[in-house]
Amino acid sequence: MSASSSNTLKAEPNLTPLLDVVFQLITFFMLVINFSNENYDSRIKLPVAGSARPLDDPGKAQEDRLVLNIDSKGQLLFNGKMFSGGQAVEQIKFEAQLARENLRALRGKKVDPNEGLPVRVVIRADRDTPFTPIYGIITACQTNGFRKFDLKAMTGE
Repeated sequence: MSASSSNTLKAEPNLTPLLDVVFQLITFFMLVINFSNENYDSRIKLPVAGSARPLDDPGKAQEDRLVLNIDSKGQLLFNGKMFSGGQAVEQIKFEAQLARENLRALRGKKVDPNEGLPVRVVIRADRDTPFTPIYGIITACQTNGFRKFDLKAMTGE
């Protein structure tokens, strides 16, 4: 009597649970990935400062941020769009309204206009930008309730 190959037992692993776990891991990492680099415009050449250093305060990492890029002509670059003069002021006003609505919706509290918004404004101005447009954007931010600012520069190494 000869044994036929059709009667042999084969052990085939069930790959469905493995694929489910891999899919869940991919989904998890996609949700927690940091997309903050998309706010940084590569056309901006930051000024060089010898005393520039990364911020060490762990509390600042949890704050909401509004990243404003200013090109060498003094135009605001925000979310891939270019705003100049009054358009920039209107965009900052719109962002302040969004921040107020988020606070009201998510935290259930109304923002006191005298207190300011709990959002840190990060200003990345090109090294060739004159001071006047930067000052105008900072003033527009302060007028709309932003009180915390960071000015970005590169280290002088």
